[in-house]
Amino acid sequence: MSTSTTKPRLAEMDKKDLVPALMKKFSYKTVMQAPRLTKICLNRGVNGAVTDKKLIDIAIDELTNITGQKAVATMSKKDISNFKLRKDMPIGARVTLRGVKMYEFLDRLVSVSLPRVRDFKGINDKSFDGRGNYTLGVTEQIIFPEIDIDKVNKITGLDITFVTTAGTNEEAFELLKEKLKGNAF
Repeated sequence: MSTSTTKPRLAEMDKKDLVPALMKKFSYKTVMQAPRLTKICLNRGVNGAVTDKKLIDIAIDELTNITGQKAVATMSKKDISNFKLRKDMPIGARVTLRGVKMYEFLDRLVSVSLPRVRDFKGINDKSFDGRGNYTLGVTEQIIFPEIDIDKVNKITGLDITFVTTAGTNEEAFELLKEKLKGNAF
């Protein structure tokens, strides 16, 4: 836990700017109806993890460095003989961020990491799931400054999912657009 009493700047912005703007746009009656960002989930599948167990440890270490929170291995749910995969074998890594760490990661993502993407033209606004959640695919983990490029032996990607309390894609889009104010959307 963080011992600091200051809130991240994106969390402070919620009460001052974001909630009143959403209440006005969607004509909510109370502030509790306004959608909020509840968590950010990072997920990474590891190609070749069946044959090389060290790849899982590398993926966990990289996700831990990127987020500042310990990542865990994801296990396979069933046997697939064509892939030489057995049930409960580690095949990926994931981490879920909430609270202060979530806002700090989001701030670093939009202000430092996404601008480092080659030929970056903004984020696709069609990646919503129909229930107000947004998933962003990152093709290279080296866009994060926490990753040492010299120690990377294989360029891999990861999925970043923004989970909101919004009921529709339009509400979630406005929430993320207001929260990121032109940085990515």
